[in-house]
Amino acid sequence: MLRLSTDQKTANSATASGNVRIANAFGLPSGKAYSCPGQTSVCAKVCYAGKLEKIYPSFRNVMVENWETISTMTNREMRHALAALIREFVAACDKWNADKIFRIHHDGDFFSRDYADAWAAVVKAFPDVHFWVYTRSFTPGINVIDLIADIPNLSVYLSVDADNMRYARTILDEYPSVKLAALMQTSGEAAGMIRGIREDNRPGAICPENVRRIPLITAEGGACKTCDICVHGKADVRFAIGKS
Repeated sequence: MLRLSTDQKTANSATASGNVRIANAFGLPSGKAYSCPGQTSVCAKVCYAGKLEKIYPSFRNVMVENWETISTMTNREMRHALAALIREFVAACDKWNADKIFRIHHDGDFFSRDYADAWAAVVKAFPDVHFWVYTRSFTPGINVIDLIADIPNLSVYLSVDADNMRYARTILDEYPSVKLAALMQTSGEAAGMIRGIREDNRPGAICPENVRRIPLITAEGGACKTCDICVHGKADVRFAIGKS
């Protein structure tokens, strides 16, 4: 059975003490051996979700259970299973009067076009939910952007770093609604990457939680809800490995 996650950063609702109230994220185990065919050498070194898998065995167990379940399903079965998760999420949001924002892959990525197609169908089936996702599945080995771009209630970000940035320009030319999430050692270097890919002077927004300008979670919810840039695809965003 597939299971949702209560990820602090993405939380759409929290208690007064800052505990996650609603599970509003879905994840799979990270790495090329599992759900990340577009993994680069950069993200393999710094993947925060991969580190959490090592620190918290119970977290990893949920990710692996999700993987073992969904990786054996047909497209139709995946659609039914993922839709059931979103119905569960919607019911919880209605109970707590919470914003219906949902993070696809707080861990892991689109491991196949069939899987991405299933998610696209589910997103379209729940227009009152706003989804967002970061993905490295946009390179020649696996490119799912044509399946997930330009869906009104899904914000799509290309996770770019020095290893895969050369492929992003073509994607943006074909799908202007897609945004960039740039990862470099510093925020300044990430801004330079975005400018280079965009070929303009827009540096992208700094992730405020990444540089500790806002807390990870408060009684109002997680940092992603507080910031809202990525949730609704308002701008390119930059992340610093060095937290600068």
